[in-house]
Parts: sequence; structure tokens; C-alpha cells
Amino acid sequence: MPVNPGAPEIDGQPCFAHLQDVQPPVDSVLLMTSPAVTDTVVRDCAAAGVKRVWMHRGGGQGAVSAAAVKFCESNGIAVIPGECPFMFLPGSSWFHRFHGLVKKITGAYPN
Repeated sequence: MPVNPGAPEIDGQPCFAHLQDVQPPVDSVLLMTSPAVTDTVVRDCAAAGVKRVWMHRGGGQGAVSAAAVKFCESNGIAVIPGECPFMFLPGSSWFHRFHGLVKKITGAYPN
């Protein structure tokens, strides 16, 4: 379910204004935000009982914020600070699989 306080829907899907509004509640989120927004969203995650946060990074900094990572770790939220999830999903396009292979070869693939 998409969450965005500025959009009633995204691509025809209903969009929630706040993470706490999602029903049934979710326990994992994928953040595709700017780092400044990520700092606020992880607090909403804690308030909503989210247990896992993935801060998307395709290129550049992505959603990763050092303060947000520290907040998650301090509040018992498992966090993946970066990486594109498509590198790990079966059936992803060749580009994403290739990116994962390069990271494996260079030793930068996450554990």
C-alpha cells in the first residue's frame, strides 16, 4: 500500500496519508523518500509498530539517512540502509541481476 500525505491515490491504488492509517497494519516498509523525509517516516514506523525498514537506494544517497538508521537501531527496528531491492527479487530484469553480480564479484554484496 502506498503512503503519501500529498496523494489520494498512486497508479490507481488508494494512498494512505499516514502509515498508521494502513489497515491491516504492516510490519515492514520500503522507503523511497529523500533522506530528510526518511527521518520523519521512521518515527511514524515506530509509532505504527513496524519491525523492518528498507531504505531504498538505486543510485546516490537514496532514502538513506544516518540519523534514521540510528533511530531504527535504537528502537528495535531492523533496517537495511540502502541497496535496490530488485537486486534480490527473482524475476527482476537483467540490469538488476547484473548489478547484484557486480556487487558479489567486488565483495560489496550485503550479507
